[in-house]
Amino acid sequence: MNITKENIDALNAVVKVDIVADDYQAKVTEVLTDYRKKADIPGFRKGHVPMGMVKKQYGKSVMIDEVNKLLQDSLNKFITEEKLDILGNPIPRVQDEFNWDAETFSFEFELGLVPEFEVDLNAKNKVKQYNIVATEKLIDEEVKNIQTRYGKMSSLEVATEHSNVTGTFVNEENDINKKSTFLVNDLKGKKNEKKVIGAKVGDVIELDTKKLFEDDHKLQHILGVSHDVIHDLDITVTLTVEEITKTEPADLDKELFDKLFADGSVSTVTELREKIKEDAEKQFQQQGDQQLLNAITEHLIENTKFDLPAEFLQKWLATAGEKELTADEAAAEYEKSEKGLRYQLIEGKIMKDNDIKLEYQELVDYAKGFIRTQMAQFGNMNPEEKELDDIAGRILQNQEEAQKLQSQLISQKLLTFFKENMKFKTKEVSYEDFIKEVYK
Repeated sequence: MNITKENIDALNAVVKVDIVADDYQAKVTEVLTDYRKKADIPGFRKGHVPMGMVKKQYGKSVMIDEVNKLLQDSLNKFITEEKLDILGNPIPRVQDEFNWDAETFSFEFELGLVPEFEVDLNAKNKVKQYNIVATEKLIDEEVKNIQTRYGKMSSLEVATEHSNVTGTFVNEENDINKKSTFLVNDLKGKKNEKKVIGAKVGDVIELDTKKLFEDDHKLQHILGVSHDVIHDLDITVTLTVEEITKTEPADLDKELFDKLFADGSVSTVTELREKIKEDAEKQFQQQGDQQLLNAITEHLIENTKFDLPAEFLQKWLATAGEKELTADEAAAEYEKSEKGLRYQLIEGKIMKDNDIKLEYQELVDYAKGFIRTQMAQFGNMNPEEKELDDIAGRILQNQEEAQKLQSQLISQKLLTFFKENMKFKTKEVSYEDFIKEVYK
């Protein structure tokens, strides 16, 4: 057997594999001999079928099968030994005059090569990092929410400015029929408030959805409509009032603090506000980190220039999936996936150059941390280590789940690396301003 590689250019190569009879004949004979022992053909005792008959019936198909196995194994070994960094998989070149009856065979495969490039981590303060803080207004609102959640509820005959109204919102044309509860205070504008204040159970009220609440997402939840339509929704809905209640806020006292924090860590209003601020900013940090990683990704893609073997990749995409794509479909698929591919290559380059590795035990520990958090939400604060190991082992046996956790952990490692090795333009903002600025 002879394998050679010809570089077409810096991004494309062709590998040629020449196979002669001596390369596969011994294996073919071994397989046919085994067939002969097991063959059950009328007129012959088992194991005594003439070899000539076995060869005539199975010889060619066995030979083709063994040549293909040898070809695949040899090609993979060659790519590994030559340390060829390829994209996608080798694409066999079609040979119109190929003949399986020949003594020797020649096969050619197209390769798409990973480009050589360098990654510049000097962001020059072009990447913005947000420090999201919990404002006094946000803390006030959360204190109020806590008092409401643990408050005492009573029924009212007539809706007031501070009452909760439960009813069914209906608009048949837009397929809206949703029972929801809202606070009259949350309605936007005096016009809408006046329609609801004074209402009694059984009353039917017409409301315009445009600017019904300060936050469109609240309207989305109340009407049960999709995010895609809520911002432009301008219709009339009927509200049939079914229940009117008022919540007497809970006192900010030791009884409430003990309900909220059984460990006694909070005993004053000041400590409660500090705890709310701390917890809120931990959550904000996660969103800020995700935004930062997104911004770094965009920056690196935009500022790391290299060519890709586009023609090869489109050809590979056309045949890589379950359904074969047309040339136009493959080109469209390549256009959609090019950005992601570029970042995969950049990410791999950064990890290789900076010896950033992911050990299996790290993945196990990460999975266990994820499981521990979920179990805590259901009241199991101290699960056994063996139980965590067993659950983590089952999760990591699922290839899709394992890849998802691996991707998350790699992102964490890279974010830590970026924070240590890049300089960002920092900006302190409230959560509301962060949402407005980042998500427009």
